[in-house]
Amino acid sequence: MSNTPKNTIATVMPCMRYRDAPAAIDWLCTTLGFERNLVVPNDDGTIAHAQLSYGNGMVMLGSIFDTEYGRLMKQPAEIGLSVTQSIYLVVNDADAVHARAVRAGAPILMELKDEDYGGRGFTLRDPEGHVWSIGTYDPWTD
Repeated sequence: MSNTPKNTIATVMPCMRYRDAPAAIDWLCTTLGFERNLVVPNDDGTIAHAQLSYGNGMVMLGSIFDTEYGRLMKQPAEIGLSVTQSIYLVVNDADAVHARAVRAGAPILMELKDEDYGGRGFTLRDPEGHVWSIGTYDPWTD
């Protein structure tokens, strides 16, 4: 028998840290189309916790803090812009998101193309170096 929660929209949510979390929130909403679900700012302008939704998915993020959890993570800029994971975002129109990303100055790591396995997509680096793949391939339906 599964222990998976049955009354939730999504059961897996990436958690990320940013040096300038308020700017990251603005960029993710403006460029990739996320919506602010919850943003908890600290008095000093940092972000204690934020939840950004996209469709039935969500990312949680906050500012970088020297805490037990924070010390478990390294930022791409600290490790030569390498990452140990990336996020795939399912979109309806990869061309439109690509155009917004290019206008925002995002480095495009893998160009927009049709994939052999289905879907159309591309890969970019956000302003703090995190890698995002964006595409129309939906593993739940394709």
